[in-house]
Amino acid sequence: MKPSSSLRSLLKNIDQKGYPAYKSLKGLYDFHDYKLNIHHVQGDPFASPSHVNIEIDGKIAEFPREYYDTSWRKIALEDYLLRLLSKNVEKYSFQAKGSGKSGLIGTSRCGQEILERTALHIDSKSGAVIACLEIGFPANGRRVQARELEKILFDFIPKFTQSALFYKNMNKKALKNCIDLSDDQYFIRQELVKRNLTAFVNNGAILPRESGISQKPLKSAIPFQSPTAFEITMHLPHYGTIRGMGIPKGVTLIVGGGYHGKSTLLKALELGVYNHIYGDGREYVITDSSAVKLRAEDGRSIKNTDISLFINHLPNGKDTFSFCTDDASGSTSQAANTIEAMESNTSLFLIDEDTSATNFMIRDELMQKVVLRNQEPITPFIERIRYLYTNCGISSILVAGSCGSYFHMADQIIQMENYIPKDITKMAKQIACEFPSISIPKEQPKIPAFHRCFYPDPSLQKDRRIKLKVTGKDSFSINKEIVDLRYVEQLADREQTAALAHILLYAQTHLMDGKKDLQQIVQEILNLLNIKGLGFLQNGKDLKNGLAMPRKQEIFFCFNRYRKLQF
Repeated sequence: MKPSSSLRSLLKNIDQKGYPAYKSLKGLYDFHDYKLNIHHVQGDPFASPSHVNIEIDGKIAEFPREYYDTSWRKIALEDYLLRLLSKNVEKYSFQAKGSGKSGLIGTSRCGQEILERTALHIDSKSGAVIACLEIGFPANGRRVQARELEKILFDFIPKFTQSALFYKNMNKKALKNCIDLSDDQYFIRQELVKRNLTAFVNNGAILPRESGISQKPLKSAIPFQSPTAFEITMHLPHYGTIRGMGIPKGVTLIVGGGYHGKSTLLKALELGVYNHIYGDGREYVITDSSAVKLRAEDGRSIKNTDISLFINHLPNGKDTFSFCTDDASGSTSQAANTIEAMESNTSLFLIDEDTSATNFMIRDELMQKVVLRNQEPITPFIERIRYLYTNCGISSILVAGSCGSYFHMADQIIQMENYIPKDITKMAKQIACEFPSISIPKEQPKIPAFHRCFYPDPSLQKDRRIKLKVTGKDSFSINKEIVDLRYVEQLADREQTAALAHILLYAQTHLMDGKKDLQQIVQEILNLLNIKGLGFLQNGKDLKNGLAMPRKQEIFFCFNRYRKLQF
């Protein structure tokens, strides 16, 4: 490690030289209160920015041990510091002038969800803090502008490091509120298990968002208020007494007129698998962390998936116990999504009628009489929904606006009226008795087999050059093969997508051997992530994208959307 004075000398020596002279700055420098690690220097001022780490010893950062002594507190603390750092960094970005990306200073931008990220890490033993920055080293044309970089390294970085990463300079009350909130959110998740609930929505929650492109709460929104029949009370460790709607396990139907809040409630439940920041409005909207949003996904690839629980005896004789297609229909795609969710050990399906394949969801009594069962290869979801709960332990929360047949199957029915939920279970059940129920097959189906074993893609060898590219939250590519994640709707951040790209590549190059099935492979990855953290995916390389932790369910869905899976 070199003293900071040597960095200043190096800058003086390379001023006005060709841009590659910046490469000489790589190394670790002591700035007394922190260390500055310049570990990747961009090739020219128009290339991806340079990568710089700020490393602070735990004894100097001085964050209280109890703020990172559990996994949920540690993630909450990292998230809080990263948001604070990002806010402070913005004040200095592009204050140093030059060509191309000169003067850019940035770090990961967080959304409303609290995620574990590589952009800021706290060592759980020592309390040391490592923050990752992107910096556009300044240039005039393609010549080094050392004085401008000196401003960044010796003026800007010390200022925002002191204000954002040292406990002594924190708003200690705001930080403690963040840690306390994480405790309360963890407590609610434990209570869901104890009370046999699938989800909890607190009274006063703000569910609607500002717009389709903003996840901030809608200021004019109607606060959520639980129906009396579903209202429960919890005594949180810090917040104290809280009341709200507890959704029991089983089959829950959410109905109501258009634009009355059905899908808004479901969307909140979808993202309730994550914790949310203070002020989001959904801080205490907590859903079973294994919950999966199911939908139709026309055109997706399906590889050797057992969809026989829903589809059998296809006219073309195609095997549905090991079903393959490169262009799935609405019904086969939703069937495959359901089976893959079961494979990921989900305990809760979230379904919106609007994004489902109609023939997968329902065949009413009249249709059953016209098109006989032995003439229809699809066994609709309505005929399996009770079986999935009673035999597989998987609950369902279903939004329906036009299909009344699910009234017969539901354990509880909630009507959304002007964004206020009402319990209509008894009334709806009485009316449903006046209408015929669909017939359910008497024979019990077999639970699908999850024994698909993968071989690595021959084109992805450890010693070959492999190009990864992440396109927002919706997709990534490995070499030229695109993995489409548009309809994996519970992905909350593009950095999760980046992590999935590296997880898939790691599995292909290290784990897939034709003997391990997908559940074994994913479990090995989760064990590595738990022990080593997300950083192990970097493998000593400088990544263009920061990484955020995806859920196990998204890892399964990602693997199944890679069209070049080998069996």
